[in-house]
Amino acid sequence: MKKKNATEGCPCGGLPTGSSYDQCCAQYIDAGHIAPSAEHLMRSRYTAYTLARADYLRASWHPDTRPTELVLDAPDAPHGTRWLGLTVHAFREIDETHAEVSFTARYREAGRAHRLTETSRFIKENGQWLYVDGIIENAV
Repeated sequence: MKKKNATEGCPCGGLPTGSSYDQCCAQYIDAGHIAPSAEHLMRSRYTAYTLARADYLRASWHPDTRPTELVLDAPDAPHGTRWLGLTVHAFREIDETHAEVSFTARYREAGRAHRLTETSRFIKENGQWLYVDGIIENAV
C-alpha cells in the first residue's frame, strides 16, 4: 500500500479544487471521517483506487453489492493499473438518501491509456453515504 504525501495535490483533483490529499480525501480514507456528500465519497473512492486501498473501498461499498474480495494492483506495479486523473461531470442528489455522480476516470494499464465514464449510484444509510453500483457509459 502506497503512502500519499499529505502536501501533494489530491488524486481526485481536490474539493475545493487543488486541495492537498491531507485537506481532501485523507480525512475519509485515513482518519475515518464520514463523507458529507456522495460526490465527496466518490472522489475519495477514486483516490483509494490510486492508493490501492481495498479496505476503504470495501468499507464504503453497500453490503448488498460489495464484492467478497477486492484485489487491486499496487500503485507502483510496473504493468498494473495506474490511475491518471478524474473529471467529475455531474453530481445530483435525487433525494435525501439517493444520489448520482457522473465522472470520467483516466488510467493506464499494460502501457495503454483508457477512459472509464460512469454514473455511480449512492445511498445514504445510518448517516453514511455508500456506493451501490455504476452504469458504465464508456470504457475505452
